[in-house]
Amino acid sequence: MNATEPNKPRWYCVRTQTKREHIAAGHLRELEGIEVFCPRIKYRKATRRGKIWWLEPLFPGYLIAKFDIMEMERAVTFCQGVRGLVRFGSETPDVPEDFVVSLIEQVKQQSSDSEELITVSPSLDIGDEVEVATGPFQGMKGTIRSIAPAHERVKVLLEFLGQVQPVDLDLFAILLPRKPIPNM
Repeated sequence: MNATEPNKPRWYCVRTQTKREHIAAGHLRELEGIEVFCPRIKYRKATRRGKIWWLEPLFPGYLIAKFDIMEMERAVTFCQGVRGLVRFGSETPDVPEDFVVSLIEQVKQQSSDSEELITVSPSLDIGDEVEVATGPFQGMKGTIRSIAPAHERVKVLLEFLGQVQPVDLDLFAILLPRKPIPNM
């Protein structure tokens, strides 16, 4: 902490309870004098139950909050959903302002709304090995031959009936064994 500016609000890394980052962020935002940054990513993923939307924090188990540590440390530490501040021994380091501002700007550029929510699409390439998750070809493995993103369809080469056959499938009817999480 800088000795010349003891009461200046700074960014700190806050540990949250498991899978409760958004709850902790909401309660911290209700406190006066605290600015919170808790970005999340949203993506569709094919599972054996079908296609579903996943919503995950960009930093699982953490969020970043700006506050005056001398005045607000206790309020932040005991806020619902918070486990404490990130510390190294007795030291509570602050996160550099320029780093946080840069991160916020990048999230705003990629965000579809003002909720710090980044929606990402699956990353597919021709030649990727995939497994069919649903339908009559469930469990079969094949190779992507072509991609029609506007229609969320892919053409996959599957081996059945003794030959390799091209089959049109829904993009979210396949599993990507090598890429479980989409690239941003």
